Amino acid sequence: MTVATRFDAKDAAVDGVVAAMKAEGYCIVEGMLSKKAVKATKADLLDILGLTPTGRNDFEGYKTQRIYALFAKTRMFDQPAIDPLLLGVLDQILGYYQLSAPVGIFIGPGEAAQGLHKDQSVYPLPDDFAPVVVNTMWAFDDFAQANGATRLIPNSHKWTERTPTAKDKFIYAEMPAGSVMFYPGNAWHGGGANTTGKARLGVILEYVSAWLRPQENHVLAVPRDVTETLPERLQELLGYNIFPPFVGYVDGRHPRRYISEPVRRT
Repeated sequence: MTVATRFDAKDAAVDGVVAAMKAEGYCIVEGMLSKKAVKATKADLLDILGLTPTGRNDFEGYKTQRIYALFAKTRMFDQPAIDPLLLGVLDQILGYYQLSAPVGIFIGPGEAAQGLHKDQSVYPLPDDFAPVVVNTMWAFDDFAQANGATRLIPNSHKWTERTPTAKDKFIYAEMPAGSVMFYPGNAWHGGGANTTGKARLGVILEYVSAWLRPQENHVLAVPRDVTETLPERLQELLGYNIFPPFVGYVDGRHPRRYISEPVRRT
């Protein structure tokens, strides 16, 4: 049976996206964001990028700017981060989860291709371990091979004790602005080279199983007075959650209560 790896948002369903991720290691959904939302979000991010330095190493990219502590700096992703299709995919693949490494990525002209890597390699788990990370790349420019569209090796999420070679063929996540690429944390991928004269803007919303530590410490990165204003589900995704039965409690209580209530003193 052929599994589709590209859908329009109006036709996309959780089962179809999950099936594509399991079969091929990725799925692109076009039209996740409206043109109006893309324009407004990009304008907000460009303001932040005006105060953002370029990368410090080959992985970050010396001609690439990265917006860390994303939810401390913009409100434009409060709803995309809890999009029903996205949460449905996460429910099926991860079960219990939280945000791990949300980051804006502005690949500048002349940037070299990023090395291929697996997102969940930051955790000391065997290659055949089930996915503990699900990543989504949100496009705020049209992604093309020439401007640094993400490269991904199809089926590489099934590899064990293997690394990419020159013989392995990858796809470019070419997609119009407003699209999202879903891929599991054990798929080999990396940012592409930007050979154009314009920077390419994308945002990663990465999620990790709730029993693992997220890459970024959101409880410290996002001020509590900001967290208080966020949707309850987003608060949980930023670390104010419990992995059943009680991992993550604060002073014997659910951590969400700690957002607006002090730790009890005796």
